[in-house]
Amino acid sequence: MEGNHLQRQVAYTRRSLFEQGYLDEQFIQLEDLQDDANPNFVEEIVTLFYTDSARLLRTIEQALEHNPSDFDRLDDYMHQFKGSSSRCMRTFQQVKQEHATLRRKLETYFQLAREAHPV
Repeated sequence: MEGNHLQRQVAYTRRSLFEQGYLDEQFIQLEDLQDDANPNFVEEIVTLFYTDSARLLRTIEQALEHNPSDFDRLDDYMHQFKGSSSRCMRTFQQVKQEHATLRRKLETYFQLAREAHPV
């Protein structure tokens, strides 16, 4: 019975992440690549993303603190991270906040998924 409740909670959380715009078609494509041989594939890919993106966020933040007049370099970093250019510290803070929010939400989702489907 508990497993069924957890599975419904995982489904609800997943649907909620899509409805809130945190997940999109790319997440579904990642899920399609997951199989019994690699049941944690999506979580591993997301973990790699957060490792890389956290490093890039630190690099952007350092560049903003130490040399904020080098807009070409900052523009390159922001383009790498968000896919569009920005030269505004406020936008960067918003990206950092969204990054942290998405990470928390996905960590909760993956935790529920592991509990619902123990390996």
